[in-house]
Order: sequence, then C-alpha cells, then structure tokens
Amino acid sequence: MSLDELLIEHPSSTFIGIAQGESMQDVGIFDGDMIVVDRYETARHGDVIVANFNGEFVCKILDMHRRLLLSSNQKFQPVTIHDHDDFSIEGVVTRSIRCHRRSPLLVVK
Repeated sequence: MSLDELLIEHPSSTFIGIAQGESMQDVGIFDGDMIVVDRYETARHGDVIVANFNGEFVCKILDMHRRLLLSSNQKFQPVTIHDHDDFSIEGVVTRSIRCHRRSPLLVVK
C-alpha cells in the first residue's frame, strides 16, 4: 500500500501544505506539520479548512452558523468573516502528518 492511497482520496484535487504557527495545535496540527488539503470536498460546519482570507492563507475551523474562523488554541480570538472581506475556501484539511526528523525539502523560509 502506498501513502498516496492511504492519505489522498482525490489526487487531482489535493495539495499538501505546511502548517505555521500555534493556532491549531489543540486539534493536533502543529507548526511545521504537513496538512493534506482536499479541494473536492465541500466544507461543512466544524471542518478544519484552508482558506484565503484577505490575501493570506489560513488554516482554521469553519463556523458556518456564525460566519467565524476559529482557532483550536484558546490564545487566539475568533475571526469574523464580513461581507467586505475577500474570503474563499481553498479546501478541507483531511489529514495532518508530523515529521519527527525535518526534511530539508520542508524547511519554510
């Protein structure tokens, strides 16, 4: 079995990103982790998503009922999505992968 078969359900609509920061650590996504993001999946309330929010990529929990982007870490305040914001969901985070020895290919500069 390959990792692609295990981790990726929709290969043509999936990308891998590198998480930065501490805002999602309480759902198990830590700084430097790889996140598998599926563009095919429709985001639902409570999903962890990657979004473009006013020109920045963010990884947050989607609160569709209150139009909020939530961090799992209580140190970070919820962010309201206003009508004037430039907001688009890039995909649903379906997996996260932690590397215990960093690859030089994954170093974010």
